[in-house]
Amino acid sequence: MTNLFDPIRVGRLTLPNRIIMPPLTRGRAGPAGVPDALVADYYSQRASAGLLIAEATAVNREGDGWPGAPGLYTDAQASGWRMVADAVHAAGGRIFVQLWHMGRTVVAQDLDGARPLAPSEIAATGEQRGKDGVRMPFAVPRAMTQGDIDRTVADFARAAERAIEAGLDGVEIHAANSYLVDSFLRDGTNRRDDAYGGAPENRARFLVEIVDAVSRAIGADRVGVRLSPTNAVYGIADTKPGTTFTTVARMLNSFGLAYLHVLEPELGSGHPMATSLAPVAPLIRAAFDGPLILNGGDDRARAETAIAAGAADAVAFGTPFIANPDLVTRFSHDLPLAAPDPARFYTPGAAGYTDYPAAA
Repeated sequence: MTNLFDPIRVGRLTLPNRIIMPPLTRGRAGPAGVPDALVADYYSQRASAGLLIAEATAVNREGDGWPGAPGLYTDAQASGWRMVADAVHAAGGRIFVQLWHMGRTVVAQDLDGARPLAPSEIAATGEQRGKDGVRMPFAVPRAMTQGDIDRTVADFARAAERAIEAGLDGVEIHAANSYLVDSFLRDGTNRRDDAYGGAPENRARFLVEIVDAVSRAIGADRVGVRLSPTNAVYGIADTKPGTTFTTVARMLNSFGLAYLHVLEPELGSGHPMATSLAPVAPLIRAAFDGPLILNGGDDRARAETAIAAGAADAVAFGTPFIANPDLVTRFSHDLPLAAPDPARFYTPGAAGYTDYPAAA
């Protein structure tokens, strides 16, 4: 029976276990979005994961709106990621980086007063901290033109090239959590009447174009995609998520991707993105031909059950990896887990970042 500690082939890599560290925004890359030695230390501490998927990383300035989040659109940022890749590889690990465009959730103050980009002019609900740390309500975004779409697709491809040039093992396209790509996928935020709106196949076109461009740039076997079919963060919604996301999964089959990563916490998991909607992950599992990573609430028992039942090929553990850099060892020896300090999830410096000790 397959378990968490069995190896698995993911694209060009053979992972030594199925315990994945998912993208976790940590806000330590400074105002210019450049990973430094502290960031490299953080990831290298966690290199025993089957795969590290590094935090959401902006592909261009107009999609970059989280304080301290990294980017991959300048030479300095790419140099910082090379330091991270070298440190992880020296520790025996493997690392992808998640490519991100925040879309309508970038606050206008971070765009010199310009409106953020989205498929349609529908504002996100709530508010967001700008790069200066001040919380601001979301503006009504500007609907992207064909030129905006083409330019953004090219920016994803160039960021992927920079990632590989920096020595990272691959990239994950962030198509989840209400950000730009996800807002194209869901009919609650995509009201377009052109080739990018309407039927699920059309709403998936932007993602497919990104995946195609990135795959041509670096090889599809170095590319993963993350989806979040049922969460409602920032007010995003879809009337038929089962239909929408099984359509997306089938369309992605043609690329031969390294993996598909589904964030869908179970009811009762305690995950802040858990909802009462019927789960879509089982439908995606049936529709997608490649490896499936499930991120469903950070519980080892549920993960073992999912792997054994064939519901997923690997499982991502988010919060446990924050406080347990040696999570794989703790799982393998049934050691207790340390608790994280949520107050320091996004604060600058080593505290609550690289100062969690390994088990004695």
